[in-house]
Amino acid sequence: MTIRDESPAIRAVREQVAALHCELVRYGLVVWTGGNVSGRVPGEDLFVIKPSGVGYEELAPESMILCTLDGEVVPGTPGSERSPSSDTAAHAYVYRHLPEVGGVVHTHSTYATAWAARAEPIPCVITAMADEFGGEIPVGPFAIIGDDSIGRGVVATLAGHRSRAVLMQNHGVFTIGRDARDAVKAAVMAEDAARTVHIARQGGTPLPLPQGAVDSLFDRYQTVYGQNPEGSLA
Repeated sequence: MTIRDESPAIRAVREQVAALHCELVRYGLVVWTGGNVSGRVPGEDLFVIKPSGVGYEELAPESMILCTLDGEVVPGTPGSERSPSSDTAAHAYVYRHLPEVGGVVHTHSTYATAWAARAEPIPCVITAMADEFGGEIPVGPFAIIGDDSIGRGVVATLAGHRSRAVLMQNHGVFTIGRDARDAVKAAVMAEDAARTVHIARQGGTPLPLPQGAVDSLFDRYQTVYGQNPEGSLA
């Protein structure tokens, strides 16, 4: 398969995923090459992910790697001569088991990873967390990179949970979204929450939000905020 043979949907996801890696750098979520974004191809059992060990400044749509939902590189496609991200099996597991997910992000962002190193959930003590995550950001189990163990932990932790972010113990952060951009937003917001709550704890014990307020804030943000009078997203 050549770039001309690829569907418009694949090309669009390639472009989006390549560009979104710059957002990880922009928001200070990554060091060197330690992070990745992937995006599901709508209507196809495929996803796009970055190549392993390649600097963000070198990434381009044609260097992204097209994979099946089993995490196998599609041979003959642009970028297929490189190895995919070492987190590919984890991303693939998430896509296979959470069909509503269209994007996955992994970072080792400083403050959120510090919470992960303590295996401590980030408590919901600010309204922005209630808006974005609907409660605390939970901790997933420790797992070694290389197979789908991390993906299993992500899915098991987030299944039935309103949070779109999980702190994988002693490792880092995984976020999910309806597409790759939405997953990047969740990663940005998770790090912001981790930093804010950490600073709050330096001055004392943060006050938890009442559950009723958390539910109300989450519902408003997810169903009303940003909509125009016709009900479509603004």
